[in-house]
Amino acid sequence: TPEPAAAPPAASPATDDGPAATAVGDIKETLPGSGFFSRTGTKKLGSVSGTAIAPAPDAAAHFDPKPLATPATRKLARDIDVDLRRVPGTGPKGRVTKADVSAFASAGGATSDAAAPPVPTAPTHAVQGRAVQGTAQGPAPTSIQAPTAAASALEDRKPFVGVRRKIAARMQLTKNTAAHFTFVEECDVGELKRLRARLKPTAEAAGVKLTFLPFIVKAAVAALKKRPVLNSALDETTNELVYRRYYNIGIAASTDQGLMVPVVKDADRKSILEIAADIARLGADAKNGTIASEDLRGSTFTITSLGKEGGLFATPILNHPEVGILGVHRIKETPVVRDGSIEIASIMLLSLSFDHRIVDGHVGAAFAYDIIRYLEDPDRLFLEMA
Repeated sequence: TPEPAAAPPAASPATDDGPAATAVGDIKETLPGSGFFSRTGTKKLGSVSGTAIAPAPDAAAHFDPKPLATPATRKLARDIDVDLRRVPGTGPKGRVTKADVSAFASAGGATSDAAAPPVPTAPTHAVQGRAVQGTAQGPAPTSIQAPTAAASALEDRKPFVGVRRKIAARMQLTKNTAAHFTFVEECDVGELKRLRARLKPTAEAAGVKLTFLPFIVKAAVAALKKRPVLNSALDETTNELVYRRYYNIGIAASTDQGLMVPVVKDADRKSILEIAADIARLGADAKNGTIASEDLRGSTFTITSLGKEGGLFATPILNHPEVGILGVHRIKETPVVRDGSIEIASIMLLSLSFDHRIVDGHVGAAFAYDIIRYLEDPDRLFLEMA
């Protein structure tokens, strides 16, 4: 499992040889952990950040103690941890719309736990024996009763704040805005394993560790070029679909600092070795906690994994506002039937999620098979080199 900032395009992680080698292992070896089967955020359209630690806009820029909004809009604001009083409304009479809330959160807006100016206390009304403030915006957050003294030794309570809370807000934003659907298919990567084995000595001579992930990145880019809608994003404030002509591939990974998405910039213009070098650098920086914020911004499509645990399939969560995400699983030696005979093949499952508001089912499936064709016949990738 996966969390928000923005930037223009500019310049992502992947294990050893042998049947046990896996694409997932490649990712976890360079970027400790992984996971967009939980996820990150964005700062503005076309710029998606893998961590939610970017500075938010000035909290005092807008403040309305009694914002106009529908119950659905208020629920969305609560779900993604946005202070509705700080969201500028664009609806009639300044009413705050759901699009306003989504745009505010995407821009890194202040959350409800940010410091707020003092608000005059509204009259209190008695409702069935309990006091309700007139400024209440909906049901109170879930509260778990504190344990008794005897049971307190069985529970620990830690503040749900910082990066973890931001990640939760980004995940909720994505789930509340995108209409997810997932497509799962298997891919025979036997030829890819053989190609990698042939190229490894050349890469090592150049000081680069060649893993499976650079090939997966290249396959994704080639497929994105064939189907530009998968590299687009929806600007909900203007109701425009923005097609990006740059290809920045994010790699979801969990670290000690929280969920991050280092980004390989301009992956379409880089060779396999250049992408591998980028992945190594980004992975080391993420692991050491020294990664630059610029390296966490601007992704247009994301790749994630479940780690070495594998799994049959998953339903990865989109990296808002992207419309597609590719989840890769570990490679397994699997019996398959070909021409009436049973053979052992190196099978990797792919789980792809899409935003059904933007991507039709048959388009998502076609995109998945584009990636599969490139991975099953990796020599074709060299025809896609810039």
